[in-house]
Amino acid sequence: MAKRVLTTESGAPVADNQNSATAGVGGPILLQDQHLLEKLARFNRERIPERVVHARGSGAYGYFEVTDDVTGFTRADFLSEIGKRTETFIRFSTVADSLGGADAVRDPRGFALKFYTNEGNYDLVGNNTPVFFIKDPIKFPDFIHSQKRDPFTGKQEPDNVWDFWGHSPEATHQVTWLMGDRGIPASYRHMNGYGSHTYQWTNAEGEAFFVKYHFKTNQGVRSLSADQAAELVGKDANSHQTDLLQAIERGVNPSWTLHVQVMPAADAADYRFNPFDLTKVWPHADYPLQRVGRLVLDRNPDNVFAEVEQAAFSPNNFVPGIGPSPDKMLQGRLFAYADAHRYRLGVNHTQLPVNAPKAAEVDNYGRDGLHATRYGSRHDKNYEPNSYAGPAQTDAALAAPLAIHGWTGTHEAPAHAKDDHFFQAGELFRLMSEEEKGRLVANIAGGLSQVTRDDVIEKNLAHFHAADTDYGKRVEEAVRALRED
Repeated sequence: MAKRVLTTESGAPVADNQNSATAGVGGPILLQDQHLLEKLARFNRERIPERVVHARGSGAYGYFEVTDDVTGFTRADFLSEIGKRTETFIRFSTVADSLGGADAVRDPRGFALKFYTNEGNYDLVGNNTPVFFIKDPIKFPDFIHSQKRDPFTGKQEPDNVWDFWGHSPEATHQVTWLMGDRGIPASYRHMNGYGSHTYQWTNAEGEAFFVKYHFKTNQGVRSLSADQAAELVGKDANSHQTDLLQAIERGVNPSWTLHVQVMPAADAADYRFNPFDLTKVWPHADYPLQRVGRLVLDRNPDNVFAEVEQAAFSPNNFVPGIGPSPDKMLQGRLFAYADAHRYRLGVNHTQLPVNAPKAAEVDNYGRDGLHATRYGSRHDKNYEPNSYAGPAQTDAALAAPLAIHGWTGTHEAPAHAKDDHFFQAGELFRLMSEEEKGRLVANIAGGLSQVTRDDVIEKNLAHFHAADTDYGKRVEEAVRALRED
């Protein structure tokens, strides 16, 4: 086998990679040493801005296979026939910590999935919980600031975390999820994934449906207690990355079964809960799970930076037959996700291999910008309409139109018959076993008891009391006991 030759970025062979050029033996380094300067300058630029949220992540390639007929609900081509497979890439992540954070921590997990369909890439961004802390994107920067490192102390502060939650009663449902047994997954393979938001599906006849996605792990749900997680972090801070990597390398390919809940569009206006409220679920008794297909992960990335760090998921990447809903958090993310990638990776981030379509051709009038690699042919025009056979619009909407009415303004979300901030949190608590309730209460009290202001503690206790009398009583007693110690 021929010996590989080390080269500079321009392809020139490197004569010496052990010694820099100097003015004589032992003399100062020369500015003309192009290889040294290029090597150091490139090293200084190896890091890009990390994600503000979901910074710590792992990823894998795989495929999605349709197992059930859903053509009555959507005309999306990748869901058009049983047995059809579509290549995918998934990125799992923690939310609050930085790139160097540990995996086994109490935090929601991102579950972002890219389908490389023949109608373009479809991105589905979600979490391992079916709900979220807030329902309006205007609160998102404040929420994340409260959960991240304090600008003065440089660390996460219980005062900040619980003060925000105390002023946000709608967070009670997600707090109950987070502080419960599923708050620390044993691995990425052993957790469910949810689209969380409400999306729209449209069939070939133009009928609209609202849907929620549920990816049920076929490995079984497994979680860690706080003590188990602390021990694991001490042994391997990269535990979830290690587990995912090694499982796929061994050929133990993790899989999930996708189910959806389907609501006819006409049901939305009078449903007992606001179906577009991200802090609420649709009870399965109202809209049962319907199986769609199977997601399988079978290949690890070759380069974590190039493929996991540079992976960009945007919920505005839809395909025909799938579109948005009036979910306010989703509406905000339609802008925010893509804008974050333009900041981190540049306007041409969609041309990076992990983000570029694999089964569809890109043909538009976007040109130039940093890191542009797609130019078109020498005779292509860069404007539209034109007289030169350039790409033209289809006049076929991706999804059904949404009816709107009323006056513009900063409105609260419309209230439905059973809408409040606490009912579903109470329902979740009442579903738990006595052992699960005990661990939930202990986890909440462990954090809330560290808060220094009594009024902040009282605000949060009021939320748990409102969700369920027993829930509030147990948390209050546990907090009092810890503060008296």
